[in-house]
Amino acid sequence: MAKHRAELLRTMLTIRRFEERCAELYSSTKIRGFLHLYVGEEAIATGVVSTLASDDAIVSTYREHGHALARGVPMDAVMAELFGRQTGCSRGRGGSMHLFHRPSAFVGGNAIVGGGIPLAVGLALADKLQGRDRVTVCFFGEGAAAEGEFHESLNLASLWQLPVLFCCENNRYAMGTALAKEHGRADLALRASSYGIVAAPVDGMDVLAVERATRLAVDGIRTGGGPHFLELETYRFRAHSMYDPDRYRDKAEIEAWKKRDPIDALQKVMRADGQLTDQALGEMEAEIAAEIDLAVATAEEGPLEPVDGLTRFVTSDKEAS
Repeated sequence: MAKHRAELLRTMLTIRRFEERCAELYSSTKIRGFLHLYVGEEAIATGVVSTLASDDAIVSTYREHGHALARGVPMDAVMAELFGRQTGCSRGRGGSMHLFHRPSAFVGGNAIVGGGIPLAVGLALADKLQGRDRVTVCFFGEGAAAEGEFHESLNLASLWQLPVLFCCENNRYAMGTALAKEHGRADLALRASSYGIVAAPVDGMDVLAVERATRLAVDGIRTGGGPHFLELETYRFRAHSMYDPDRYRDKAEIEAWKKRDPIDALQKVMRADGQLTDQALGEMEAEIAAEIDLAVATAEEGPLEPVDGLTRFVTSDKEAS
């Protein structure tokens, strides 16, 4: 148990420190374009992904750095992608919102709100038709629950009893609108259950609670229980994106949620059980910092797409047209 908890802590710390470095790199214009950080939500990616098999598929959102790192997508490939380098996991063509890594079954981020949900249903349908023992996990925010594809996808997944786990990362503000001002009914787990889907709310700030709930859901799906839905209640400590002035939230509310920091919470549990020392934590932080430094250095040295290759993957070759 101690070793496993240490792995969970390392994953959350890796995501947190990676995102903090990304904010610095964005401010220094090393990273350009859109950038949505996962600070505060690390327990969800860590707890969910820790329960999955290596070939289970993951469909993500534009806030997917944490999902990719938790899945094991190489950090240098993620950082290079944010730098727009050819050595990035999407060859530098996707950037922050479109990470993709086939070896990790990381089907990728999606810049469209709710856009990944029908894709996940399609993957799950293919798995069922071909008799594969695989679960597809789909991450999305609570803002996606107001989109038409959310309802269409949940209905079909339930109707066809597909092996898909819907993970709603409810951080309460979508892009900048409070949950109560966006949804007529704020209980999203109850809404999902209306489609005949097993659904439950989960404390998304507690990595151990997330892991327990996900394991139950994944086991239920693998044993023929059909789709499951987790409403993971969380909070992002930073603005929606680096462009967002974040004027729609009360500062006292943000500080109150920071007191529930999932990393601090796990450290407290581990220290109480004699599973974490200051020395071990310091060594872990140093190793993570070194890994991030190397990823940044590697990304800076990576090649850019040559101008004559800009239409590659965009238009067909003349010979084939």
